[in-house]
Amino acid sequence: MDRPFVTRFAPSPTGRLHKGHAFSALTAYQTAKDANGRFILRIEDIDPTRCRPEYEDGIYEDLRWLGLDWEEPVRRQSDHLADYAAAVDALRERGLVYRCFRTRKEILDGIGHAPHGSADAVRPGPHSPDEEAELLASGKAYAWRLSLDRAHEALGGAAWEALSFYEEGTGSDGESGWVKARPETAGDVVLSRKDAGTAYHLAAVHDDALQGISHVIRGVDLVEATHIQRLIQALFDWPAPVYRHHRLMTGPDGRRYAKRDGSVTLKSLRESGTTATDIRAEAGFGA
Repeated sequence: MDRPFVTRFAPSPTGRLHKGHAFSALTAYQTAKDANGRFILRIEDIDPTRCRPEYEDGIYEDLRWLGLDWEEPVRRQSDHLADYAAAVDALRERGLVYRCFRTRKEILDGIGHAPHGSADAVRPGPHSPDEEAELLASGKAYAWRLSLDRAHEALGGAAWEALSFYEEGTGSDGESGWVKARPETAGDVVLSRKDAGTAYHLAAVHDDALQGISHVIRGVDLVEATHIQRLIQALFDWPAPVYRHHRLMTGPDGRRYAKRDGSVTLKSLRESGTTATDIRAEAGFGA
């Protein structure tokens, strides 16, 4: 690969970092150092209901404590919502997205009533013109969804079948090397919401292209996201990074560390006397 080696750590400030975050950040950071490459920190703070300034400050504090440094300025996605809106507008002009007024509950109810868990349940499709006009007039919130059917038509059958990504780590089924992308597994994903700006898939791949990310190094729990993200990259003709999905760090009980499970934070560990050297050693990075 001729591109300069550039990777990133892109946390969301929805809570304090824990050991799992430390492992992922250290993995990306050390890989960049070993490759004489660049390491970028990006703050993915597009969820206005969960992201907090104090959590962002905590990210900087924890990463510095671990001994990491990064390029400045740090890109904060909430400062660039107009960029993502422009990307959605470009897709809309090409007829590749549609307004969806269905709530998450309605979508989930549809899945529950679908025969054999049909994949069509997560591809609700556009409303009829009359229904859409009525819903727009009522002021009901909506999301812009990517239409897989229209994306397939736009790329063409051959390009769709050839869509793939290169995996240097371990895929969800243990695969590595060239992996065929299966964007249909994600359905018609939401790319933006009227009341909450952009969505993860679009913002992440937009910024990866903008920042020249050559290698996406992240946990294996995000392998499935790669399939739909490769489609978005292809639709915009953005370069495809190499992917390196790594194992997840787990606790003594064998469960992975996660915010939603109330994993002990790096801040708490620090305050209890644990050192950065302890964390680095446990993550396999020595001193």
